[in-house]
Amino acid sequence: MITVTENAKNHALRLIKDENRVDGTFIRVGVDGGGCSGLSYKLEFDDTLKEGDQMFEDKGIKIVVDRKSFLYLAGTELEFTGGLNGKGFVFNNPNASRTCGCGESFSV
Repeated sequence: MITVTENAKNHALRLIKDENRVDGTFIRVGVDGGGCSGLSYKLEFDDTLKEGDQMFEDKGIKIVVDRKSFLYLAGTELEFTGGLNGKGFVFNNPNASRTCGCGESFSV
């Protein structure tokens, strides 16, 4: 399962509304090769399910992840922060053995 913090939920709902997204919009998260630690996170709003997608819902937010990415993201918590490194969504991934300084890439 992938979960969201209350702050991430509030910010996602605000973005969905501000961008006039359609009903059924969800957050798609995934993993791509690259970044300084080997794998990088990706996050976008989407409204179309693809074959092999897994959907989770936490605090009223639907999160979709493809099968391959789920192997790396199981148990991850999505957070939103406005810290010194800038504001944005942050992945708290218990599977990551090493992360880069900015937190945008990781290795397992």
